[in-house]
Amino acid sequence: MKRLTVAGRLIITALILGAIFVGYKYLGGQKALTQMAEDRAENPESQATTAGEDESAPSEATAGNSEAVTSDAAAFSYTAPAPVDGKLKGVVELGASGFNSFIIKVDKQKHWSLEKSEFGNSLVTENMATDEDIRVGLKKYIGGMLDFGVGSKDIHFVVSSGAAKAEVTQKITRVLKSIGYVVNQVTAEQEGQLALKSVLPAEYADKAFVVDIGSGNTKISWIEGGKVSALESYGAKYYQDGADDSKVYEEVSSKSKQIPTDKRKTCFIIGGVPFEMAKEVRKGKERYTTLSEPLAYSKLTNAKSKAGVNIYKSVKDATGCDQFVFDWDANFTIGFLLNL
Repeated sequence: MKRLTVAGRLIITALILGAIFVGYKYLGGQKALTQMAEDRAENPESQATTAGEDESAPSEATAGNSEAVTSDAAAFSYTAPAPVDGKLKGVVELGASGFNSFIIKVDKQKHWSLEKSEFGNSLVTENMATDEDIRVGLKKYIGGMLDFGVGSKDIHFVVSSGAAKAEVTQKITRVLKSIGYVVNQVTAEQEGQLALKSVLPAEYADKAFVVDIGSGNTKISWIEGGKVSALESYGAKYYQDGADDSKVYEEVSSKSKQIPTDKRKTCFIIGGVPFEMAKEVRKGKERYTTLSEPLAYSKLTNAKSKAGVNIYKSVKDATGCDQFVFDWDANFTIGFLLNL
């Protein structure tokens, strides 16, 4: 060291000090990492990133803000048979809340699959749709079906029993006739029978019933002795007629109690409000969704949904049925196509 120049000594000293500094930082860093790991082990949620929170939050929770998203309802595992060499058929429903259209593929055994559906609102029931509004709307559906591959002779029109009560039904019928189509009008009883035909699997014919909660009325149906029985009660827009919740509950309950006890194991349910309820708890793209308890939908706030939940609760309380299965594809108008 004595032979080293002053500059050399300074360089060596600097190197030694640098090594000491690096070692200190390394040991301190390791200690900090160790502490962070221990903290994370004790509080795992505190380290979640914003992206992780977004990915883990179910979209249904924000859609309806309903407790139904926590449902423990058992999944319904039935798989409907697919059509073989099926033919495309289309139907336009003139319902109490507007025009809806459905295209299915159906084979000779009446196995079917939903190929396309379209739901639209209109001012039909409020008597604010002109002839031209109706003509434009109907031609839109017809054109879409033709473009999809449905033959013109395989496109049908059905007026629901709820819409039949509206004063403008004759106007719709007149417009359809003017463009060369026939209107098929069904009664509530027929509608219930057709709903059952589309939604009730053959394997469940002896142990299940069907409920279709529409805007204008509710249809309850089941098979007994090889024949379909169907009853009509209030629809989900009963509040527009000034009907009281308790009165509706009691009438729907009275009708529901007519369902044979051995048919109450499972209920297949369809309609606008059941659609809203099923949307809260649907898993992926499943066709069948098991609904939650009525109480789980207490946060659905619009008048129609609240009325529909009241009807649903009445059916459930009256029958004691524990399994209400919503079918995302079925509709009474599809039953009409199957019945042709």
